[in-house]
Amino acid sequence: MSGTYSFIDVQASITGPGGSFSLGYGEATAQEGITVAMANDKNVMTIGADGEGMHSLHADNSGQITLRYLKTAPINRTLMALYNGQKLDSRLWGKNVIVINQSVAGDIVTAVQCAFKKLPDLTYAQDGGTVEWVFEAVRIDEMLGTY
Repeated sequence: MSGTYSFIDVQASITGPGGSFSLGYGEATAQEGITVAMANDKNVMTIGADGEGMHSLHADNSGQITLRYLKTAPINRTLMALYNGQKLDSRLWGKNVIVINQSVAGDIVTAVQCAFKKLPDLTYAQDGGTVEWVFEAVRIDEMLGTY
């Protein structure tokens, strides 16, 4: 069975000290879209001198969420304001929640204890390009749906 994918069906949002707003479709998202990447491997396999082995399951669910927008997207200003407000007080840092949902497939990603990794690199060139916002998350939970 196959299905159809479209970024039209991707909803994303951030909630944290200083704001709650949409991040997905309709926000001038760049073609490269949104990436969810786990920070570390879930498993380490160790093989002994005699060839026997073991697996070590790591409890780590940390990772990164990368949001990419066109240089002219208004969301860049909104994210910059959120960053500037949160960096003023350590009690506000790392308190964001990012939720990504692909409604047709039923995919859902929830990232908690998210902090801005850094300000995005900016390139001023002939073409406007994109702006990448990277968040580090203490925990990312993912559930892929089915078509």
